Amino acid sequence: MKPKKNSLSDLGGIMYSTNPEFEYEEEVDDTVTSPNQQQDLRVMLDKKNRGGKAVTLITGFKGKQEDLDVLGKMLKTKCGVGGSVKDGEIMIQGDVRDKVMGILQKDGYKVKKAGG
Repeated sequence: MKPKKNSLSDLGGIMYSTNPEFEYEEEVDDTVTSPNQQQDLRVMLDKKNRGGKAVTLITGFKGKQEDLDVLGKMLKTKCGVGGSVKDGEIMIQGDVRDKVMGILQKDGYKVKKAGG
């Protein structure tokens, strides 16, 4: 069963135009990913709203979502754990802050430990 669409924004904006010269302009993501040396990443341990389980959280990445996904996959692979990339943050399962910081520093990122 298809989800119900409640407003025009759910349908993607413009549905129909009577203007014969109307051309729909799609939004273009022109965000440029900064080089590794200009990234200022924060690595912290987070236990809130996770059922008592700890996750290593990496924030502060500036760039395209695809590049963040690639970085997240690389970190998960090198640490040998699971995790996810959501809302501009990389979540790695477990307390692997020191290992993540070492990997990121080796790749040329500026990294700081944040929080407790």
